[in-house]
Amino acid sequence: MNIRKIIKSLISFGFLLCFAIAFGYENQKGDTLDIGEYLKYVDGDKIYPSVKQMEMLKAVMPIEAFQPAPAISNREYWEKIANSSSGQAYLKSALEKLGKQPEVPITDEIYRRANLEGNRGIYKPRYYRTMDRLEHFILGECLENKGRFLPQIKVYIQAIMEMKSWLHPNHDDKDNGVLEGRRVSIDLGARKFGMVLAMAEVLLRDKLSDTLRKEIAGQLQWRIVDTYLKSCSILDENNKWIKSTSNWNSVCTSGTIFTTIATSDKEEERLAAVGSALNSMKYYLSGFGEDGYCSEGLGYWGYGFGHYLYLAQILYDYTGGKINLFAADNPEKLKNVGNFPEKFEIQNERCAPFSDGVSTISKKGSNFANVLSAMYYGAIKPSEFRMEEAAEQLVAWAHPKAFTPEENPIEGKTELPDHSYFDDFGMVISRGKQQEPFSIAVKAGHNAENHNHSDVGTYVLVYDNDLISGDIGAPSYTAGAFSPDNKARSSWGHPVPRVNGKLQSNGNEFSGKITETEFSIDRDIVVMDIKPAYVVEGLQKLERTLVNNKKGKGTITITDSFKASEPMTFGTAVMVSDAYEVLDDHTILITTENQQVKVEIMAEGGVVGVLPEIVPVKHLRSGKTAYRIGIDYVAPLRSGSITVRFTPYH
Repeated sequence: MNIRKIIKSLISFGFLLCFAIAFGYENQKGDTLDIGEYLKYVDGDKIYPSVKQMEMLKAVMPIEAFQPAPAISNREYWEKIANSSSGQAYLKSALEKLGKQPEVPITDEIYRRANLEGNRGIYKPRYYRTMDRLEHFILGECLENKGRFLPQIKVYIQAIMEMKSWLHPNHDDKDNGVLEGRRVSIDLGARKFGMVLAMAEVLLRDKLSDTLRKEIAGQLQWRIVDTYLKSCSILDENNKWIKSTSNWNSVCTSGTIFTTIATSDKEEERLAAVGSALNSMKYYLSGFGEDGYCSEGLGYWGYGFGHYLYLAQILYDYTGGKINLFAADNPEKLKNVGNFPEKFEIQNERCAPFSDGVSTISKKGSNFANVLSAMYYGAIKPSEFRMEEAAEQLVAWAHPKAFTPEENPIEGKTELPDHSYFDDFGMVISRGKQQEPFSIAVKAGHNAENHNHSDVGTYVLVYDNDLISGDIGAPSYTAGAFSPDNKARSSWGHPVPRVNGKLQSNGNEFSGKITETEFSIDRDIVVMDIKPAYVVEGLQKLERTLVNNKKGKGTITITDSFKASEPMTFGTAVMVSDAYEVLDDHTILITTENQQVKVEIMAEGGVVGVLPEIVPVKHLRSGKTAYRIGIDYVAPLRSGSITVRFTPYH
């Protein structure tokens, strides 16, 4: 072999070996961690790892800190990235931001006002512009290495460190305890500020002065590491999310762990942080059904599960695969979670906006969760890759194959099944197969779900591309948005019954249960018991039955049947966010952008009346005005049933 080729091969091998050491940490300290076994040794209800758990972690974790990518001094690595198409695109974006005038992320006055009013618009854009620009400048400098990003990097770092609080203002307590320095807490914003500063420290290193690096380290220690480990040891008011089943847990944990394992110079802290994360993720994952159902909807699946997968990836890379959260202690469940989006789509990129979920599959924002789900769980691989955070971009550069489009992608869209049944949470999607499909999603669930709405029995109808009727979605996040009395959050603002003047109650025990299903080519039937969602003395039965007749253009009926020991008032509702016309007490015509649907009302046991009311919520996330069309018996009765039949109208 030509000596030049031999030398070149040795150099290449050396580079790959260094890269493997940097990202794999293959120190052969022990075997892969059995997470199921690890979780058996948890110390009571503590998140902080027990003595036995710490011993197990020492056998699999490296003694050195985590390096998310080679430092800027490794020019061979960064020049290779800079010459790639993604590196060039990233540098171009960073340069475009370089001319932007720096701005104060937030003043104390705006912070207090935003907290009082719940007004995110007056601070959130600045928060995220600050983070986004600094991330781009850091990676831009690594790619280019000319020093022209450094002045702005230092300005932005200093501005962040001078902030009294890194929290979103509305996540502080009503007395602004974090702003006033009475306590320290991590939230969705603080974890990101911490990550960005940590990234600057570990990637730029001696490009920053010793004084600045020391100050960064000090800030990260008290704002992130110390408060996290304290809360994990003794649960306090500062970081209650460590036991949450919502996206908060995975998002805040991933950022906190990145910061701790990358910047802490104490092995004990790094072990404790990782061990706490493993214990904490048990709670997060318990928020999903065994069938993969995500009660937070598709938007929060991407956000929350995306950060879980990011945490899994950095721990996998850090330990050379010895800590594997992609499988954790329940690989089948995680595979189901990873494939949730495809099963949750109703049709034509429409989905159910239950809880605070979205109604359309987004073509914007990060699809990092989709890419890693394709990589580890066999989900459909996206044809394009969108990332919102620099941390995601570092993973993409470290794992280029996962973020490279398929050479021969599957042409066209995968056909959705006739129905999807998430039996763990009690949610069904019944899909019409007409040329213009007429479909429905319906949910039993319970009234203590993440981003909870009092909505046991809620549904949404989709005709071709248009949402026709049903769940109106979330209120915008302003003051009062999370109150259970908010009309868009209570059962008043959902297409469910009102019994003897009572709405649904809140709590895990206030639930629905699917008692019968029948799925066929021509017809789907779902029967659910929704009585447990109500506290009404004398109510003996409350049952909701859905029938999707798929023949012809399709007909969907919702029937609510009740029985009581004494006469009581009873009614249900049709919810709309588009034009409608009440033709008479038995007929409504709904008109959307592209479709019309006739609604026929039939009642047994008594006479019903129709009463339209505007939903008195100024800011719905849909941007539309919603209406509740009440359908109520005019007199109390012991038993009865109301059927609402939806039929495409031409």
